[in-house]
Amino acid sequence: MRAGVLGIGRYLPDTVVTNLDLEKKMDTTDEWIRTRTGIEERRIAGDDVNTSDMAYEAALKALEDANVQPEELDMILVATVTPDKPFPSVSSMLQERLGAKKVAAMDLSAACAGFMYGMVTAKQFIENGAYNKVLIIGVEKLSKITNWDDRNTAVLFGDGAGAMVMGPVSGDRGVLSFELGTDGSGGKELYQGPDGIVMNGREVFKFAVRQMGESSINVIEKAGLTKDDVDYLIPHQANIRIMESARQRLDLPDEKMSKTVQKYGNTSSGSIPISIVEDLENGKIKDDDVLVMVGFGGGLSWGAVVLRWGR
Repeated sequence: MRAGVLGIGRYLPDTVVTNLDLEKKMDTTDEWIRTRTGIEERRIAGDDVNTSDMAYEAALKALEDANVQPEELDMILVATVTPDKPFPSVSSMLQERLGAKKVAAMDLSAACAGFMYGMVTAKQFIENGAYNKVLIIGVEKLSKITNWDDRNTAVLFGDGAGAMVMGPVSGDRGVLSFELGTDGSGGKELYQGPDGIVMNGREVFKFAVRQMGESSINVIEKAGLTKDDVDYLIPHQANIRIMESARQRLDLPDEKMSKTVQKYGNTSSGSIPISIVEDLENGKIKDDDVLVMVGFGGGLSWGAVVLRWGR
């Protein structure tokens, strides 16, 4: 029995903030942002929208896509660094709101690599027979911890949620391999300070370029595959230059890499599932495609998964 994806959904706030909007608020330009990050706009949640609200909306769509009722769930995992409050967890709020009975629920904190950690955690419970259906949500309201006076970080982030229902899948589909890792010595390069997100862009960039490529190669080899077997790359949507370095490392053509960073910015743990939904809608992911998903974030942490798509 192998764990795979039964359904997926996302939620994005209605409010669009463009680079031109930011030009009016800080010393930056649309050209500067686009050439360095690839970002053109991002979604920002209103003051009346909490992290748990976005998680709930994405979860409903994933459950519907999977044709799974909340009471069928065995576990809820929420990857976030922006919970509504320190406790109770977003996952426990979601459990109550969904009406999922007698379900295990916990939050994971691995920043932008959080969704990869969630998928791998769900995989263990499913494949050892402990649980049958696990709901994973990557969700962030980064706007509430963004320092809007810091033009180097304020232009990067957006809000949103992506959700996935995982369970046993047929044939040779599902998660084929994974890698998780952390280098705590780099924690000082990306963290939440008293005034918001603090980032040493140069050091994080170097780390990400190296780790995204290395992790992608590692999980492909662990799965017993080669670069030629990869149909599609879904990198964490942080910066187009970092993403391109991972694509080039895998020798993939441009059309075989997911790109949503221009529309949504860096949504941290939400970026990979948000991108998958968009790629499915656009027909870029098909049954039995081999996908490489790879993310990195504060910690410094990273995670990668090879998945053969299909139920």
